[in-house]
Amino acid sequence: QVQLLESGGGSVQAGGSLRLSCDASRYTRNRYCMGWFRQAAGKEREGVAAINRDSDTTFYVDSVKGRFTISQDNAENTLYLQMNSLKPEDTGMYYCAADLLFYCNAGVKGWWNPSRFPHWGQGTQVTVSS
Repeated sequence: QVQLLESGGGSVQAGGSLRLSCDASRYTRNRYCMGWFRQAAGKEREGVAAINRDSDTTFYVDSVKGRFTISQDNAENTLYLQMNSLKPEDTGMYYCAADLLFYCNAGVKGWWNPSRFPHWGQGTQVTVSS
């Protein structure tokens, strides 16, 4: 059973930074694609960033390019999301997700599609005030 645990959320002012972490140490199966998603109140869950197991290939939604950086420490089984220059529209619950079968740029569904990820954490709240 996959268990993912997010941390690092909080409340910041616009322009501030946060670093989210996702502990994936409770399972040992290969994680071919790891992703960060967010969901604002009343909106659908959207893909923010994703990273392949080799850590050399990353993906971002246009709205966070140049501001967010996804990374992972495979030895520590931890996924990160460094978020800089935060904006109020970045507010939402942030989730990490794991795909144990396909790389982010493989499979039938795109990395940004929540339905391709069968394994999810409980989320951590990020609130950005103007």
